Amino acid sequence: MRHVTMMFLWTILATGALPAQSADTLAPGRLIPATSAMETAWDLPRDPMADTSLGASVLGREIRRGYEIFVRTPKEAPRFTGNALSCNNCHLNAGQREKALPLVGIAAAFPEYNKRQGILISLEDRIVGCFLRSLNATAKGSAQPTASSREVLAVSAYLTWLSQGRELGALLPWRGHNTIEKKNVVPIAALDARKGRALYVERCANCHGEDGQGVAIGDRKPGPLWGPRSWNDGAGAARVYTLAGMIRHDMPYIDPGSLTDEEAQHIAYFIDTQPRPVFPFKASDYKREALPDDALYYHKRP
Repeated sequence: MRHVTMMFLWTILATGALPAQSADTLAPGRLIPATSAMETAWDLPRDPMADTSLGASVLGREIRRGYEIFVRTPKEAPRFTGNALSCNNCHLNAGQREKALPLVGIAAAFPEYNKRQGILISLEDRIVGCFLRSLNATAKGSAQPTASSREVLAVSAYLTWLSQGRELGALLPWRGHNTIEKKNVVPIAALDARKGRALYVERCANCHGEDGQGVAIGDRKPGPLWGPRSWNDGAGAARVYTLAGMIRHDMPYIDPGSLTDEEAQHIAYFIDTQPRPVFPFKASDYKREALPDDALYYHKRP
């Protein structure tokens, strides 16, 4: 699987070489509802570990390995993980939960222009970026992933498996919903970390803890929201409005959407003003695009 490329994976999608579930399993209604009760919250509509049709092929094994890396990243990909987070902490239910940054069909969206890097990137490039930033693979002692790293290719295989039945460039109706409407965006200067902390303690601390490090829920635990074991300051979640969109639509876990746009932004501002690891390559970001107003950890340009 080390040498599998996206062209090979696209061939699989185009030819149907992998047994796929019917196309309606990929429809928005087949995603896990955002309001799932806690006792059913971990269920998956598509679980490669239970899909016997994948057989014992190398690709089938790598799809399952990609799923395992996705849901237990520090354990399954320790050399590229410099914190306590998994892909699953942001893309809930293995990337299959409605309004929680779902990744069903995502392989069909690549290659794609990335504003932060100012270039066209592949799915593997995007996964590398997540390892470097959200999973802090730039931490001391961590290895640096590349687009051909076996863990990256395994995650790519899993996400491509989730994308069966989608045409290249197809519009994904569930993508891009985790945003704050422009008319409701609160200027950064008007956001209040103290108000955000009060809302956080009231609405978020039951699961995430007052210290932001997460509270065990059965055998699961939300990932740290700040501190040395959280995402670094070059991650997407380190941008206030990006994080606010996630909070607004994903949280609280069993009552998503109950926070207002303004409340979500105050909470995000509080979280993103807490200490976290430093991404050492921020100077290479936003070379072609304007520096976003909510990129708190970047030096403002004249």
